[in-house]
Order: sequence, then C-alpha cells, then structure tokens
Amino acid sequence: MKILIIEDEKLLADSIGALLTQRGFSVEIVYDGEAGAQYAELGVYDLLILDVMMPKMDGYAVARRVRALRLGTPILMLTARSELEDRIRGLNSGADYYLTKPFDTRELLACVNALLRRQGAQVDELALGNTSLDLASATLRCRTGQVRLSAKEFDIMRFLLQAGERNLSKEVILARVWGYDSDAVENHVEVYIGFLRKKLSSIGSNIRIETVRRLGYHLEVAEE
Repeated sequence: MKILIIEDEKLLADSIGALLTQRGFSVEIVYDGEAGAQYAELGVYDLLILDVMMPKMDGYAVARRVRALRLGTPILMLTARSELEDRIRGLNSGADYYLTKPFDTRELLACVNALLRRQGAQVDELALGNTSLDLASATLRCRTGQVRLSAKEFDIMRFLLQAGERNLSKEVILARVWGYDSDAVENHVEVYIGFLRKKLSSIGSNIRIETVRRLGYHLEVAEE
C-alpha cells in the first residue's frame, strides 16, 4: 500500500511516516499543499493523509483538486481545527475522514486501516481490458496466462493502471520508481517499458502501453 503524507509540520509528518513505514506501508512525504496536489494528481496512491493549514495551498483546496479529477483516493484530513463548521468544510471538500490534532497513534492507524478496507477489490487488484494486476503477488493475469513482475516492473505497471488514460512522463516514473536521489536516467524507464510490453504480449493481454512523444506513456485497450 502506498500512502502520501501532505503535512507542513516536518516533525509530525516524519513521525507519521516512520510509524506507517514500520507497519509495512510505502510512504512519501511532501511539506506544502501545492507540491502535495501535484503528487496526489498522479493517482498512484492508496491513501492521502492531508493537513489543512499549509503554505501555498490549504488542504481543502488540495482535496477539491483531487476530487475534480474524479480520483477516488481516500483522504484522511488532519487538523487542529475541531469546530463543527471546519469538519463539515473538510468533508464537503472531499475528505473521507477528519482527525483532529493531537491524536493518538492508535486512532490514526485505525483510520488508515478502515479507509484502506473501504477500497475493497481495488486494494488487492487493478484491472483493465482482459488483464488484472494482483497487488499482493505482483502477478499480471488474463484468461490465457499469467506472469510475475519484478519490483520495478510492478511499480511501473501499477502506476500506469492507476493513471488510466492520463500520461505519465518519464520524469515522473523515474522519481516514483527509482527515487529522486537515484542516478537512473530516462533510458531505464524505456528498458522497463519494453520488458512490460513483452510480458503483456506473452500472456495474451489486450492492454497496450502507448508512447506519446514528450508526454510519456499511458495504457489503451486494443480493439478486437
């Protein structure tokens, strides 16, 4: 499970990140609303943990942008504001749950687990066309076959499935799969896209990874 934390209090954000990492989640953290919105719009996260009062863009605006793109990613909103009007505003902006600071870590974990359970099958499997990706086993399946993916193949395929028809640039894929501090270059992305295309073809998948010059990659279902 991949969780994005958008919180400008660095100490709090890092402590939440450490707690969730210890529980086996993959965590990314950004410290302002504008950067958080840009990350969230990629649609590659299973959960957003979102502060309200942040520089550049507040949490309400971030939540509205995510929902405007019709992304169903669960949003757990964190804030020191506990008034009823604030909670209503957060929920109306698109948040699924509203947790006030300070909070007990047990309550935070309970909220995280509850919101992830609501995702149902989407948490366990992503599907397009005649093909599904089992998130637990990193296996691509369709009626005529199945194949296991390497760790990086899995991450790229998952991002592409979650992005749907939206293009993912090579820069975004590099940052998400290899990390911002990696020495990997765009050619690494091209190589792994090639691996995925061969594996999709080998199992009879009707999914195609399309390249759009200067914009990146997206998935399409081939016509019968």
